[in-house]
Amino acid sequence: MSEIMLLRRDVIAHALPFETLSETLLAQFAAGAEEIRLPAGGVVYDAGSISDDIYFVQSGAIRLEPDVQTAAGLPVQIVRPREAFGWTALASHAARRNRAVAVTPATLLRLSGQNFVTMLGSDQREGQAMRERIAGALADIRGQAVYQPAPARRAEGLGLAMARAALWLRSPAPYLMLLGYALLLGFWYVAVQVLKLPRFNEMPGLTDVFQEWFSRNPVYGVSLFTPVYYQHILVSLRRIFIAFTLATVLGVPTGLFMGWSKTFREYVFPVFELLRPIPPLAWVPLAIIMLPGSELPIIYLTFLASFFATALNAMLGVKSIDPVYVQAANCLGASQARVFLSVIVPGALPYIFTGLQISVGVAWFSLVAAEMVSGQFGLGYLINTSYTTVQYTTMVIAMITLGIVGYASSALVRLVGNWLLGWHKRQFALEGGA
Repeated sequence: MSEIMLLRRDVIAHALPFETLSETLLAQFAAGAEEIRLPAGGVVYDAGSISDDIYFVQSGAIRLEPDVQTAAGLPVQIVRPREAFGWTALASHAARRNRAVAVTPATLLRLSGQNFVTMLGSDQREGQAMRERIAGALADIRGQAVYQPAPARRAEGLGLAMARAALWLRSPAPYLMLLGYALLLGFWYVAVQVLKLPRFNEMPGLTDVFQEWFSRNPVYGVSLFTPVYYQHILVSLRRIFIAFTLATVLGVPTGLFMGWSKTFREYVFPVFELLRPIPPLAWVPLAIIMLPGSELPIIYLTFLASFFATALNAMLGVKSIDPVYVQAANCLGASQARVFLSVIVPGALPYIFTGLQISVGVAWFSLVAAEMVSGQFGLGYLINTSYTTVQYTTMVIAMITLGIVGYASSALVRLVGNWLLGWHKRQFALEGGA
């Protein structure tokens, strides 16, 4: 193999997802690729053009600029040497959503999408394996870290997390957050204990609440140093965990199938939309009648609102997927099950995790309402009983605790979502205008 062919082979072999390709197919791709050179500012293709070719960057850098009309909100991405872009060439006559421009003088390898598919067909066994690999890469794009050894991925993730934390600390965000809390607490203190405004005269003061909260011998029996305080928190957390898990396990598949299957949607969606506007409190009598004991009705009422939020966002996530992905996977011979698992599910994940963040929030709303109606422990029960027994200090302590625990649960869902969706920001760079 000539020096030029070896260089081309090296570029293609390091581009996702060609690392495991056989030498025979790599040689065919290298021989079939056309080398093109671009000056800085040279246009590879414009948004809206028909995608016939896949590109490999041999040297220089290419900027992918999302079209304002068809890809608004997606980020500008830079494709560097040994990376590929232009994956919509795998779907017949698909329109580009990006404009690809050379940032620096660049050398590219251009391979016809039709030739690409033909070459894969020359080796039936390996070609099928590569088709499945590419079909998965079209949706489950997580950058090169997917194919790195596990220790390298962990080190990279830790370093990235530390860099983001340092950047956050250097930004105004944490200090503005602290200022916001200080303003809220300051207004509370001034309105209740200094100015004693008429509408606030029955409200417990800031110092009264914190003295009770941190007291070893609280007047009303609930503080950071009493076991009953943590019992209320743990009971509420257990109910949230059960209801949220059920809502996720049932809501995500329901939403995915409503978005994916027209027949399933026609049967289920009208009933779904009929029940969704009914508030959880309206279900209280039926829940008490249908379900035995006091625990199951609370979990059921908490589950309801969470389920609808999860399912609806999962369905919208499927609807948001560009048909080009499905077309490309079908062109590569992927089965319907493979398309669903490798294209539909990963493509809907951003919406799913947005729905889960909403879901965990509305689960807390429903839980508090349910615990006020039926329950013996829990933060909602504590708020209600404190109000009826005129223990307003304890009521405010329970409300603040509810806010902290609810914020922490939403943050946890958000962190998991950000970790699982780290690939999403790199998606445009890999697909090149899909």
